[in-house]
Amino acid sequence: MKVGIIGSGGREHSICLAIKKSKKVNEIYCFPGNAGTSQISKNIEIDINDFKKLKDFILENKIDLVIVGPEKPLVDGIVDFFNENNIKVFGPNKIASKLEGSKIFTKNLCKKYNIPTANFGIFQNVIDANLFVEKSKFPIVIKADGLASGKGVYICENLNESKKSIEEIFNGKFGKANNILIEEFLKGEEMSFFVISDGNTVKTFQTAQDHKRVLEGDKGKNTGGMGAYSPSRLITKKLEKKILDKIIYPTIKGLKNMNCQYKGFLYAGLMIINNEPYLIEYNVRMGDPECQTILPKLDADLFQIIMDCCNENLSNSEIKWQDKKSLCIVVCSKGYPDEYEKNILIKDINNIKLNNNEYCYHAGTKKIDNQIYSIGGRVLNYVSLANSFKESRDSIIKIISSLNWKNGFFRKDIGYKVIDE
Repeated sequence: MKVGIIGSGGREHSICLAIKKSKKVNEIYCFPGNAGTSQISKNIEIDINDFKKLKDFILENKIDLVIVGPEKPLVDGIVDFFNENNIKVFGPNKIASKLEGSKIFTKNLCKKYNIPTANFGIFQNVIDANLFVEKSKFPIVIKADGLASGKGVYICENLNESKKSIEEIFNGKFGKANNILIEEFLKGEEMSFFVISDGNTVKTFQTAQDHKRVLEGDKGKNTGGMGAYSPSRLITKKLEKKILDKIIYPTIKGLKNMNCQYKGFLYAGLMIINNEPYLIEYNVRMGDPECQTILPKLDADLFQIIMDCCNENLSNSEIKWQDKKSLCIVVCSKGYPDEYEKNILIKDINNIKLNNNEYCYHAGTKKIDNQIYSIGGRVLNYVSLANSFKESRDSIIKIISSLNWKNGFFRKDIGYKVIDE
């Protein structure tokens, strides 16, 4: 069968590699893909926001299944558009994607179905938001309502920081802002919890912990993610049951009550406080780099799981995992998350030999004349499976050191809470 994958990051490369393992798949197309996907699929240069062009290519080439990786096309309604054109597509529709597209939509859903989350206020202008923070206890969390690539969140320690954040959001730093969300700061430990759902059945899809800050010790600016490890050190059967019963199931049911069936991956960003889960936010797709960290552990046919989900047959799908620790480190362009140079040759990448438990997923890369060049902020994702997180991390650091790429940098402390503390 033929599969199309929409997206160009490390997440999409890891999905592509997992799909490639299926005996039922004989051809993969990536829109537009990257240097890594070009080695195992056909990269097609079509703008992923041009739904009509994508549709025409998919129908013309008789692609049997389309998997949508990133959030923007989902939020913009690509699933609805493909469904209208009889294209089998994996991912939530436009209404369901509001869970990520509008933080306020999610907060109101939480309120209606008693889903545990931080107390919050919604404001439409700078004056009202400023009046609220003047009476608030610090720290507080201020969020842009829409998509912000994981960067539209401020943790403010005082009034000046709060007012500056409010001004930046309403001035359009993360796109046009009609609303702003201000919520209490929850102090605990974060965890990423993943499930797959066909709207009726929900199956867990592992846990992870990512590292958003650019500098070691979780300092510096927020990024799309500098690395991750899986499983989370917090997860237990008891906690998993609480997360499903108090957060995931009520969400799926709430959407169903709106005549909306949730089909796809669902990623709950959680705060765990005294072994109780609180929802920070939802993402309507796999995380990046969590996806790259989790998929190498999958001991089942991802293509079949996704087909079962699309066909509302997930209850019969068997999902097995290797009993290994997985850790991912992201190699970034110097300067990220601010300005960085592009089109820099990664000279020695093809000389690095990986064993069966080591993976290199490309993100911001492009292949020109059989050479690999960096074109993004997050460039490469190295993943290792091992019996311990330390073993995984040591293995990756050794690999990246041998890469010897002078224009890149990475965090050497990914997983420090499970290794160094």
